[in-house]
Amino acid sequence: MTHRVLVTGAAGYLGSTLVASLARRGDGADRVERIVATDVRETPPEQRLPGVEYVTLDIRAPGLEALLRRHAIDTVVHLAAIVTPGPKSNRELEYSVDVLGTKNVLEACVAAGVGKFIVTSSGAAYGYHADNPEWLTEDDPVRGNEAFAYSHHKRLVEEMLADYRVMHPGLRQVVLRVGTILGEATRNQITALFERKRLLAIRGSASPFVFIWDQDVVGAIEHAIFSGRDGIYNVAGDGALGICEIAARLGKRCVTIPPGLLRAALAVLHPLGLSRYGPEQVDFLRYRPVLDNRRLKEQFGYVPKLTSAEVFELFRKARGLGPG
Repeated sequence: MTHRVLVTGAAGYLGSTLVASLARRGDGADRVERIVATDVRETPPEQRLPGVEYVTLDIRAPGLEALLRRHAIDTVVHLAAIVTPGPKSNRELEYSVDVLGTKNVLEACVAAGVGKFIVTSSGAAYGYHADNPEWLTEDDPVRGNEAFAYSHHKRLVEEMLADYRVMHPGLRQVVLRVGTILGEATRNQITALFERKRLLAIRGSASPFVFIWDQDVVGAIEHAIFSGRDGIYNVAGDGALGICEIAARLGKRCVTIPPGLLRAALAVLHPLGLSRYGPEQVDFLRYRPVLDNRRLKEQFGYVPKLTSAEVFELFRKARGLGPG
C-alpha cells in the first residue's frame, strides 16, 4: 500500500533520519508515493534528497491545511517540538510551538481529511514523581510536571490528543511515548551528562535510564505508517541502566549527593548564573520515568532491535568514551 506522508520538524535530528529512511524505501509493497518534509528551518539544497519535497513552514502559521490538500496527504508524522531550548528560548515560545503548534497541525489534519496522525510524545509526559511505579505502562496517567516545560507541554499535548480522539475519531492516532534516544551521533543535554568527568547520583535513587536506538524510533514510526495500527505505545529498549551502572561502563566515578544538599546548592547557584539548572532538576534525576515496552512488542508489533544496554554501548563506543 502506498502513502502520501508529511513530516513536521523534518530538519531535526530525528526528522531528517526518518525522511532519509522513507526516501530509501523504493518501489516495494510498502512505499511512500509522496514525502513532504516541513520545518521552520530551510533545508540547504545540498542536503535535499531526491523525491522529497521540502517546504519551509512554521507549524504555528496558517497554510498547513492548503499544503495537506494540495498533496492529498493521508498521513502526518508530527515531530516538531522544542526538546532542547536554545539560549534565547523562553517558556512562552516553547508553549507556542509545543502546544499551540500541535493544535494548529491537528486542526489542519481534520480540515484536510488526513486519515492518520503519528506523534512522538515522551516518557516525560508521565512526569517525574516519587510515586511513579517502577515500570510505567500506557495505562498509567500522564502527569507531566509544570516545573519542566517539555514534560508539562507533552502532558498538555496528550490531553489535547485525548479530546481529539473523542471529537474526531476519523483521524486515527498513533502516540509514541519515546524513551531517551541514543545513537552514534546523538548530542543533547542527556549525552552531555555522560561526557562529564564524574556522574552525579542522588542518594536513595538509582536514577534509571531507558534508552531507545534512534533507528528503532524511526522503525517504530515507519511501522505506524504501514501497519494500520493505532493507539498509544511506550517506545523503549528492553531493560534500564542506573546512573552508577552508566558511570561504571564509562569508567567514571559516580558521586552520590543527598537530595536536600543538591537542591539547596542549585537554589543558590542558578540565580547567580553559575548553574544552568535550578533546584527542580533534583526530581528530574531522582524520579526518572521507566517505560514498560510490552505493549509495543505484543500489540503494536514492533520489537526494538537493541536493548537499553546495547544502544548505550553503541553510543559509548562511537564517542570513544570509557575503557577500550
